[in-house]
Amino acid sequence: MIALLTGKLAYKAPDFIILDVNGVGYQVFIPFSTYYTLPAEGSPVSLQIHTCVKEDAINLYGFRTQPEKELFQLLIGVSGVGPKLANGILSNSEPAELAESLLRGDLARLSAIPGIGKKTAERLVLELKEKVKKLGPPHTGPGAAPAPAKQEIRDDVLSALINLGYKEAVVQKALGELKVAPEATVESLLKQALKVLMK
Repeated sequence: MIALLTGKLAYKAPDFIILDVNGVGYQVFIPFSTYYTLPAEGSPVSLQIHTCVKEDAINLYGFRTQPEKELFQLLIGVSGVGPKLANGILSNSEPAELAESLLRGDLARLSAIPGIGKKTAERLVLELKEKVKKLGPPHTGPGAAPAPAKQEIRDDVLSALINLGYKEAVVQKALGELKVAPEATVESLLKQALKVLMK
């Protein structure tokens, strides 16, 4: 069971990275919360890994911090929440914010996440409220390097949010409402777009 990978960041996208470990490229799925903290491509990086073994595939999910990984593992322990949905939940909510929502029993905030209805939100709060109290506060790493061009940034954000379960028309509308600063990065635009989408 792979629990930790350290290597060179060969490629990064908002939903997955390719990590070169001694010449072997591992595809690792990541939530936005991890993506925001990744260094530039070519840099060394170390990720906490959760290995998900299915009949037809072995998928790796990566996290920059142990508390982030622990939160993911708590989420997939809830009935009806698989790794993909858990990853989506972490992408829609910073780990500290998600923990706070679970502790407060904020069903409206949780239900606003794609793939989570009221019943799933209630189940998350019921099953995780006490467990989340035991987790330490999540830590964040250094920010990622800027992406090269505005259109490329928009395309990356659009693709990432569609993969997360949002409708393309809804994402396009949200992106249309945003003012993209010249120094904008994929990370900053993702955060802005998610704020609009979660209203």
